Amino acid sequence: MRILCMFDLPMETKKEQRQYRMFRKELLSNGFVMLQYSIYYRAVPNRSAGKKFETILKRMVPPVGEIRLLYVSEKQFEEMELLVGQRSHQEEVIGNNKMVVI
Repeated sequence: MRILCMFDLPMETKKEQRQYRMFRKELLSNGFVMLQYSIYYRAVPNRSAGKKFETILKRMVPPVGEIRLLYVSEKQFEEMELLVGQRSHQEEVIGNNKMVVI
């Protein structure tokens, strides 16, 4: 299962820019990977394991903007259609593997 975190945060003031950077840094430190600008994802074994990350992110939510979490199955994530552009190097190498041996 994957958690998609989609957000739209204002960046007009220095304070809002700082809140954006802190939220993004929290996503990265918790294993989220950028899919597109303002869309990050993370693999989790099940929805209850995803609730842990939901709780962590709720602590870092800025007071303004929009942040949405969406849970999708691995099959749904694999079937995502790419209309323009190309898959990232990470998506090509890792694909839907949960563990990669280096």
